[in-house]
Amino acid sequence: MPPQPLDDVDHHLLALLQQDSGRTLATLGDLVGLSPSAVQRRITRYRETGLITRTVAVLDPRTATDALLAICTVTLDRESAEAHEEFRAHLLANPHVQQLYNVTGDHDYIAVLATTGISQHRSVADEVLKSAPNIRRYTTMVVLDPLRTTLTLPTR
Repeated sequence: MPPQPLDDVDHHLLALLQQDSGRTLATLGDLVGLSPSAVQRRITRYRETGLITRTVAVLDPRTATDALLAICTVTLDRESAEAHEEFRAHLLANPHVQQLYNVTGDHDYIAVLATTGISQHRSVADEVLKSAPNIRRYTTMVVLDPLRTTLTLPTR
């Protein structure tokens, strides 16, 4: 199904869903001025077109008792499409790699690792980064205080 242009109601509804997708269809409808069935049709369209890829529960890393987040910068040794693909596949295969970004600047990638403490972090970093193909160097910054963690994207 080809994507339809988003109207003002779509933008509002998507913002609300990103804030809390657990709201009822009736509540969402009241907030955007639609019936619950009209809200459901729009959400179904978002899923069918790939605008919404999944619905998840987001845990607060400040209250997850043993959660440890680390931000790792990675610089590859060689530049080629194959080298990048091999590196990406290696990292994406590990569930502790919470986020992975290909970036510009002095580094090639930023990886966010989520573990249950420093001991597990060391083990995961060895498994994920030290054994990764084609790495020239990487650095790790342990998150001391996650001041803002969000997955919200602008819709306009």
